[in-house]
Amino acid sequence: MMVLVKKSSINGVTKAPPSKSVTHRALVCSSIADGKSEIITPLLCDDTKATLEALEMLGTNFTFRGDGIIVEGGTLRAPEREIYCRSSGTTLRFMTAVSSLVGKECKLTGSSSLMRRPIKPLLDALEQLGVECRLDNMIISVKGKPKGGEVKVYGEISSQFISAILLIAPSCENRTLILCEKPSSKPYIRLTLEVQKKFGVKISGENTFEVHQQKYRPTIFKVEGDWSSAANILAAAALCGKVTVEGLNLESLQADKRILDILKMMNAKVNIGEDKVVVEKSDLEAIEFDVTDCPDLFPLACILGAQAKGVSIVRGIGRLRFKESNRVDAMIENLKKMGVRTDLGENSLKVYGTKPSGATIDPYNDHRIAMAFATLALVAEGETRILDGECVNKSFPEFWDVMKGLGANVKVI
Repeated sequence: MMVLVKKSSINGVTKAPPSKSVTHRALVCSSIADGKSEIITPLLCDDTKATLEALEMLGTNFTFRGDGIIVEGGTLRAPEREIYCRSSGTTLRFMTAVSSLVGKECKLTGSSSLMRRPIKPLLDALEQLGVECRLDNMIISVKGKPKGGEVKVYGEISSQFISAILLIAPSCENRTLILCEKPSSKPYIRLTLEVQKKFGVKISGENTFEVHQQKYRPTIFKVEGDWSSAANILAAAALCGKVTVEGLNLESLQADKRILDILKMMNAKVNIGEDKVVVEKSDLEAIEFDVTDCPDLFPLACILGAQAKGVSIVRGIGRLRFKESNRVDAMIENLKKMGVRTDLGENSLKVYGTKPSGATIDPYNDHRIAMAFATLALVAEGETRILDGECVNKSFPEFWDVMKGLGANVKVI
């Protein structure tokens, strides 16, 4: 699917889709909990559907009702075949850990691009807990229940390794002491703990977590709006319009709430209400910003920098080479196509503000790259062609419709 985007302005009111990160975590917690839970307004996208399918194969029953899902958990069992995690890194990492609670051998795999992403730090951590793990020919094998004890989890590449261990630690046979080595994206770890708390699990700590054996309790859980998806709309509004995004929790622990910091630092016009944010077209100023704890904002930080006066520096980009695509190379390549100069440093990228021109963008099947360049295309001279536009289904299936509804000149072909 190709998407054509032309220079245009956007105006109006829209609602943030439900949070992908929160939905993943709520699905896992409700599946481990023994009894019926209700998840209200979950996000249904390619990634969360992968988690739903995996948990179904592990014995969880799901019933869709209205705008929610009834989850019957507590009956985890070995799947009859390999669990296919599509292209979802969160699904693969969380389900690898959850599979260990079954006791019997479970096998997991996914798309070729997913299976090239790092997983060894998680397997190493599970083995420290007494779980047999093997990665062979793009298939992960997990066998044996986690016993607990002291475990070191390397988190520099991804915080998901730490979150995965946190999710299963309450079900370990003994007390678990989780020692986090070089944890990154700490807001995502705090988000995991917050969702666990809603299901009755209490864990304290910062870089070291002591987890006692305890049970998840079934509950009614409402998924809040997604700051990651909303960030695309807010950034677009700062470039070419005025948009109100509703349904956002201003007290959220989501990492990508920091889009507000980026916009404010750039002198964008931002007004915050009780559960909404209004952003309008602004003359942006170049900034320095570190995306270590909010890596998914890297593409948007680059796009905003391309329209800011001066040279912006985006730091903390090293591990962005291990996302759905090599996001560093993908951004440099596509920005160059649109006439935007960049300079790559050891762990940073300089982006020079300029007037972009339309081009053919290859997002490398990365949803965040596609959405970011759709934003820049709104202010580019000429037409921009975005290849594989369906990749937004990974996190924000309605993205193109939302953009069109706000007045963007978008054509899906």
